[in-house]
Amino acid sequence: MEAAGPWIPGLLAATEARLAEIAAAHGPRLAEHAGATIAAGGKRLRPLLVLVAAGAEPRVPAGLVRAGVAVELVHSATLVHDDVLDAAPLRRGRPTVWASAGRGAATAAGDVLFAAAFAELARNERADEVRALSRAGSALAMGELLQRADAWKRDVSRERYLHRCELKTARLFEAACTLGVLEAGGSAGDAELLAVFGRRVGLAFQLLDDVLDVSGPAERTGKHRGTDLLDGTVTLPFIIARERSEALAAVDPRAITTPERAEALCDQIAATGALEASREHAHSVVAAAKAGLPEGGAPAQRRALELVAESVVARYA
Repeated sequence: MEAAGPWIPGLLAATEARLAEIAAAHGPRLAEHAGATIAAGGKRLRPLLVLVAAGAEPRVPAGLVRAGVAVELVHSATLVHDDVLDAAPLRRGRPTVWASAGRGAATAAGDVLFAAAFAELARNERADEVRALSRAGSALAMGELLQRADAWKRDVSRERYLHRCELKTARLFEAACTLGVLEAGGSAGDAELLAVFGRRVGLAFQLLDDVLDVSGPAERTGKHRGTDLLDGTVTLPFIIARERSEALAAVDPRAITTPERAEALCDQIAATGALEASREHAHSVVAAAKAGLPEGGAPAQRRALELVAESVVARYA
C-alpha cells in the first residue's frame, strides 16, 4: 500500500506490534486465546482503511496506530464471539478458542478484546472517535441479533439480508474510515464522505464472503462449504437461488443437518447462477464506492482508496 505513501507499511507494522502487546498483556492463558484470535484476523483491511482515510503522513502517527488497533480489536472480538454462537470448530483452518478451550474461555477472550479496543482508543482523548467506534459496536450487536432472528427462516428478503450485512460488517468499515479522517484533523464533511465509502466496501466484503461460503474449497476458506447453511444463516446466494428454483424454494433450511447435505445444496445453488448474480451485486457496490469518493482530494489517497476497494474483489477472484 505504498501507493498511499511510504509511511503506510511502517504504521501497519506498528499496528501489528501493538496488537501483539495487547494480546500478551492479560496473563498467559488469555494471551494465548486472544493472540490466536488476532492472528486469525486476516489481512488487516480495517486498520489499513484507517491509515489510508487519514490522507497525508500524520504529524503524530501514534494516534492513527491506536485507532487502527482499536478497530481490529473490535473485529477480533466479534470473531471469537461469533465462533461461540456458531459452535465453530475452525477459523481460517485453525481451531477456534471455543473448540480448544470451551465456551467460557472464548466468551472471556472476546470480552477482553472488546474492552481493550475502547481502552486503546480512549488514549487518543477524542470523544468523537469513541462515539464513532461505539456506534459501530452497537450496530454489530444489532446485526447479530437480526441474524439470530432470521436463522432457518424461509422468507428472508434481499432487503433484510442487506440491512443485516450493513449492521454486522459494513458499519465497522465505516468506522475505520471515520476514525482515520477524524484523527488526521479532517472535517466532518470529509468524514461522512469516506464513511459512505467504507460502508460500501464493507458491504461488498460481506457479500463476497457469503459467496465464498458456497463456492470456496475448504483449503482456501478454512472451513467446509455450506457452513452458513448448517448454521441456519440465510445469505444472498441462497435467497437468489430460491427465487430462481421452485425445488430450492421448497427446501426447509432446518433439514440441512449434515456437511454432506450442505455441500450438495451448495452445488444446487451454484447451478442457478446465484453466485454470479451475487458477485455482480458486490462488484456494483464496489463501483459505487469508488465513484462516490470526494472530488479534488489528493490523487495518491484517492488511488489508494480505490486499490483497497479493488482488493476486496480481488480477494475472491
